[in-house]
Amino acid sequence: MAKKKNKKTQDEKELVNSAKSLDAFCWFEGDILVLNILGTPSAKRDLIGKPKGNQLKVSVTAKPVLGKATDHMVKFLCREFGVKKSDIEVVFGRMNVNKQLRIKDPKKLPSVVAKALS
Repeated sequence: MAKKKNKKTQDEKELVNSAKSLDAFCWFEGDILVLNILGTPSAKRDLIGKPKGNQLKVSVTAKPVLGKATDHMVKFLCREFGVKKSDIEVVFGRMNVNKQLRIKDPKKLPSVVAKALS
């Protein structure tokens, strides 16, 4: 009698991904990099900081007015990940310091992200 291969169902994959989101600030879903961000607007300079719990600290110089700090953060992260603006989706948190971004097929990984994924 042949053994069945143990394949994960879509529900099991989603459960694994949601578990990753509880203890990690970044993970891949196919070619999409998912990032949980703790944003700091009105900073002295644009900077990717250290992880804080399940979020990555990212500071930007823009003021938090009508989502402009988030828009500035997306432009900054485009350079850091080597992608176009259209490759970054703000899933939630456009007007909040707590954000989730999805980056399609990043060409570069900042060291803190590369270290977390290894």
